[in-house]
This record gives sequence, C-alpha cells and structure tokens, in this order.
Amino acid sequence: MDLSLNIIHVSRVTPSTSDSSESLNLPLTFFDLLWLKHRAVERVIFYQLTDATRSFFDSVIVPNLKSSLSSSLSHYLPLAGKIVWNPLDPKPSIVYSPNDAVSFTVAESNSDFSLLSGNKPFSSTKLNPLVPELQVSDDSASAVSFQVTLFPNQGFCIGVTTHHAVSDGKTTTTFLKSWAHLCNKANHSLPVELIPFYDRTVIKGPPEIESNVLNIWHNKPRRSLKLIPKPEIDSDVVRFTFEITREDIQKLRDRLRKESSSSPLKELRLSNFVVTFSYVFTCLIKSGGDDRNRPVGYRFAVDCRRLIIDPPIPMSYFGNCVFSAVKIPLMAEPFLGGDGFLAAARLISDSIEGLDSNVAWKIPEVLETYANIPAELQFVSVAGSTRFGVYGLDFGWGKPDRVLVVSIDQRGKISMTESRDGNGGVEIGFSLKKHEMDLLIDLLHEGLEDEVDNHLK
Repeated sequence: MDLSLNIIHVSRVTPSTSDSSESLNLPLTFFDLLWLKHRAVERVIFYQLTDATRSFFDSVIVPNLKSSLSSSLSHYLPLAGKIVWNPLDPKPSIVYSPNDAVSFTVAESNSDFSLLSGNKPFSSTKLNPLVPELQVSDDSASAVSFQVTLFPNQGFCIGVTTHHAVSDGKTTTTFLKSWAHLCNKANHSLPVELIPFYDRTVIKGPPEIESNVLNIWHNKPRRSLKLIPKPEIDSDVVRFTFEITREDIQKLRDRLRKESSSSPLKELRLSNFVVTFSYVFTCLIKSGGDDRNRPVGYRFAVDCRRLIIDPPIPMSYFGNCVFSAVKIPLMAEPFLGGDGFLAAARLISDSIEGLDSNVAWKIPEVLETYANIPAELQFVSVAGSTRFGVYGLDFGWGKPDRVLVVSIDQRGKISMTESRDGNGGVEIGFSLKKHEMDLLIDLLHEGLEDEVDNHLK
C-alpha cells in the first residue's frame, strides 16, 4: 500500500455505442503476438492546474473525462474488450461483448506534482502508484485501464496502462487524441484521421510466422496469457528527463557531417532520431564503465505504416504494426573513444537504411537474435517516438506539462518524445540507479557543452 495515494473509487466505463448488442472478435496478427506476454506499457500524463480543488475535480474533471472516455470507446470497442484464447483456436483474439468495460480509477495523491513533472531526478517508485494495473489471468487479459489522480491545487494526471499485444504506441496515442478531442469539443464525432482502421488483411507476413512466434512464448504444454512479471524497482533508482534542443541537435548533426566528410563510406542518414539516439547511446555506453570488451547493443521500433508496403497500411490501422531494429552483440570499445558518436551514428543510420517492405520476413531472424542475447549485455532499448505528438493531448485544461513512459524502469530502457515547446527538440527519459544517473547527466551535458565550445572557436 502506497501511503502517498488515496484511492477514491474504482468504476467501470462502458462504450456509449448506440447498438448495445454489438460484439467484436479481432484476431491478433503476428505483429501483436510478438508482444503477447510482454510487460504492459504504462504512461502518465501530467496537467498543471492550480484550480484543481477536490470539489472541482469531483464535479468537473472526472465527469468530463469519464463521459468522453465512454464516447471514444464507442469508436475503439476492442479497448473495452479483452484478450482471450479459446481452447479450439490456434491463437488468441481480442473479444468485445456487450457490457464490457474498462477499469477507471479515481485517486488523490499528496506527492509533489512539480517534482514529478519537473526537470530534476526523483525516485522512480513515486510514479508506480499513478498507473493502474491490468486485469490479467491465464484465460483473459484486459486491453487497457485508466487512472486519474488529483494533486490538490497543483494539477492532475492521467495514467494509462495498455496491453502491448492490443496496440502499439501509435494506436494508443491515436486513441488518447480521440479521447482528448471528444472531451475538449464536447461532441461525439471524430476527424477521419482518428477513426481506427480494423481490417487485418493489410498485414502480410511469411508462412508459419504466427505459430513460430507463439512457440517462443508457449514452450510449455499449458497456455497462459499471464504477462512477464514486472521487475522489482530498487529504492535508489531515479527518473530523469533530459531535453536536447533543436539547436543542440543541429550542432551534433554538424559535428557528424564534419567527422564523416573525410571518410569514403556512404553518406549518413542524419535525421533527428539518428542524431539524438546516437548521442544518447554513446553517453549511456560511456556511463557503463571502461571495459572495452563488454557486450552492448541497441533496439528501436520502426512503424511499418510508414514503410512503402503494397498494399499500404493506413496510418490509422488499429493494433501493432512495428518492427524491431536490433543490433547485437557489439563491443563497447568503438563507442568509448573520441569517434564513438560517429561510430554509433553509422550503425544506427545503416539500421534505418536497411528497412524496406520486407521487414516482416526478417522477424524470424530478429527473434533468433533475441534468443541469443548475453545476460551481461548493456542493451539500450527505445520506447515512444517523437512523431506521436503527445504534447497535443489537450482535454480542455491545456497541453500536458510532462508525459512519461513509466514502464522504462528496466536497465537500458529509455523513452523518447517530442519536446513540449514544439520547437523541434527531443525529450529523453531515463531510469537508472542514482550514481549511474549522476554520471550519465554529466556526460550528456559535457558533450553538448563541448559542441558549444567548438562552435565558438
């Protein structure tokens, strides 16, 4: 029991669909099955509001959020359903039946809102009470659950926990945009870009890929939908959000262009993601110690909706549609010296250039790669995206002050999102032991200060 949180009540929110008898059965694709037992994705969205008294919270904020959630679920019925795996079915499905609902928790916290939504490190354990649990058993698993928490006279936050086999980050944030739109506009219609596309026939893959993926998760006779347990979070683990401005990114890009200009190798792809992730990856490897022979690696998700695929996959496709670009094992040595940033940029640039419409056929190779990850590997994995537009989630009380991915509380995981100011910067979320975080923060700042000094010369 967390003493900083008081649960006010837990209720069920049903879709406000006009046809109460409507039901739905949506089969999971191989993209979904890749995440079947993966830890749920937890997000928390903070809104500063000094007028957020308990009375205003109870009479305005919560009712508006609940009624608009009900309206938005009528467009997203699978989220009100659950994953089930009937004994005669070869794979699980998302099933929605009349009167299915999502869990909606209302709570009050005495934690420091400005600390949790601010720019200083704080204990990772402080975020856990702000995200709800999913209801998961051997036989069924909820698709999503919600929690709204009041910080009296400071603001409130919305916690969202999503089953990754139901939706990827693109689908989840599209739903959140739909919810915010209906809450803010006070009507029941959605713009076309927010209406989900459910046709699974657009997802093409190699033969037997679904059974191959399921065999990885279920190598025992008994089938279970229970998720991989959450890792225990040590008390000395802290969270920190670091912002790289658009100007910082440009200076880092100029450095890479200069350093690579004398090389006969092919030109680098220097997108904001490549520049930012290469820099962060290098700093993380340096913070991991001086052992040049230790194994390292990285992973980032690629939205296949953006790849040239025939037939094309609509951007509003509901479900998972991501491919993991993975590079392991590498040795730490190339990233520890002065050319480490350039070495990382070459690898990450090549990983993106190698993507094409055949990514689904590469999934077996990726799965085999995961199976051979050394236990001691420093593995940097990216959650989120700078393209989701999460700081546009205005429910009627302004844009968020901070959006955090809580479920990066595992060594090596980071999150990335666009900067709140909308000026082309990037926010990177970290969760590390305090002494590791202190070293990392110094490395992140030192590298950018060096770029400033180089530009002044």
